[in-house]
Amino acid sequence: MPKILIPVDDSATSLKTINEVIAHKDRMPQKVTLLHVVNDQLAYRMIPDFQIEMVRENAGKAGQVKLEQIATLLQEAGFETDLRLEFGSPRRVIPQVANDEKFELLIIGRRETTGEIRDVLFGSVANFVLHNVKCPVLLF
Repeated sequence: MPKILIPVDDSATSLKTINEVIAHKDRMPQKVTLLHVVNDQLAYRMIPDFQIEMVRENAGKAGQVKLEQIATLLQEAGFETDLRLEFGSPRRVIPQVANDEKFELLIIGRRETTGEIRDVLFGSVANFVLHNVKCPVLLF
């Protein structure tokens, strides 16, 4: 059974991706790994040092809840899920997990083009991941 990695977050794009996976479940292996990356790279700049660990812990709990919610959707559709929660920059962590653990397919959604300057200058997470993983990528 191929190892499939699906990075998820709390966006509408992520939910759309999960719904597409469910809609095409007859073409998918029934076991997938969900990965949620808590982006702790920029969020803590304005937080006093004594509160950083508390904020990080709460972000981790919220990420775990999101993973469990998405896993429930997939499990109700007949999938078996493994859940992964990581901390760091999503654009770095997602390819690292995919490559280091030899996933055979990565399924990720991309946001519709918003024209934001940030996306023009730095590119989207999905675009970065697409060009930095060794396995095939299914882009929704």
